[in-house]
Amino acid sequence: MKADFIQALDEIGKEKGISKEILIEAIEAALISAYKRNFGSSQNVEVVIDNTTGDVKVYAQKDVVEQVEDELLEISLEDAKEIDNRYSIGDVINIEVTPKNFGRIAAQTAKQVVVQRIREAERDIIYGDFINRENEIVTGIIQKLNNNVLVDLGKTEGILLPAEQIPNETYNHNDRIKAYIIEVKKTSKGPQILLSRSHPGLVKRLFELEVPEIQEGIVDIFSISREAGSRTKIAVYSNNENVDPVGACVGQNGTRVKAVVDELNGEKIDIVNWSKDPSVFIANSLSPAKVLDVQINEDEKSASIIVPDYQLSLAIGKEGQNARLAAKLTGWKIDIKSETQYNDESSEEIEE
Repeated sequence: MKADFIQALDEIGKEKGISKEILIEAIEAALISAYKRNFGSSQNVEVVIDNTTGDVKVYAQKDVVEQVEDELLEISLEDAKEIDNRYSIGDVINIEVTPKNFGRIAAQTAKQVVVQRIREAERDIIYGDFINRENEIVTGIIQKLNNNVLVDLGKTEGILLPAEQIPNETYNHNDRIKAYIIEVKKTSKGPQILLSRSHPGLVKRLFELEVPEIQEGIVDIFSISREAGSRTKIAVYSNNENVDPVGACVGQNGTRVKAVVDELNGEKIDIVNWSKDPSVFIANSLSPAKVLDVQINEDEKSASIIVPDYQLSLAIGKEGQNARLAAKLTGWKIDIKSETQYNDESSEEIEE
């Protein structure tokens, strides 16, 4: 290696954010392995690179002893004093053993190490960028399709696993897609960006993008429950009594909620008012059904809901979906009864 190589290391270090000293240390460590691999030595060796000239030298390290038992690892005090009279028992002496053709091996090894370190540095930069974007939305281009969908995010790829895909959603090559970053993992092959289209957080972030009042902190999202591809319920409240939180999320002529629905390919979204009064919140959560009465059991955190007879199927929803999402949204167990059912049960209790 030559001085121009050391200069190149300086430039690479500045460009990639890796110090020249770290690169040289890595090259020296790799050269020790290369020396032992190519020259079959079991000696303790040290490789030193002059960080000005680029000269590479290999030294065998030997312990100074009274009586030599292993010539590869030890040197007698008498022989050591012939090199330098200042050596004494217990010192370690470096004896140069640089092979004649080691420069070629050193150059090849150095190139491999630098390329590897640059790759690692770039991976670390990407990891550092994306680890701070967990629970955020990214936009990418679909690149590869199989069970897993690979999404080009610019500097790296994200992966959309089957469990994080929206059921029955179609993913086409080169389509632009928004996804939610659920986790960033550091692996030997670089950062792995795990994406989701089914996570409730995606809905939250989409509303934050579309509703200025949420960005400004005037309207807050209390909770979200979602069955991806089918229906989502979102509970909101306002920090300003003059701002209607539901109206802000719906937007004029429904433009804001429509933008979110379109991004989710037609997924239905119910936006309801949160209330600190559980009875009111639970009644709101069953929208679009109308509720006559809510009976709360604080100890069991359960609620009995009475609805008009004609609203029962709407309150429960297809295959129980509306009731299920309302329970997830509020965190309360919900039992829904029609007005007739409730009256019949009350009459039976009175008769007993």
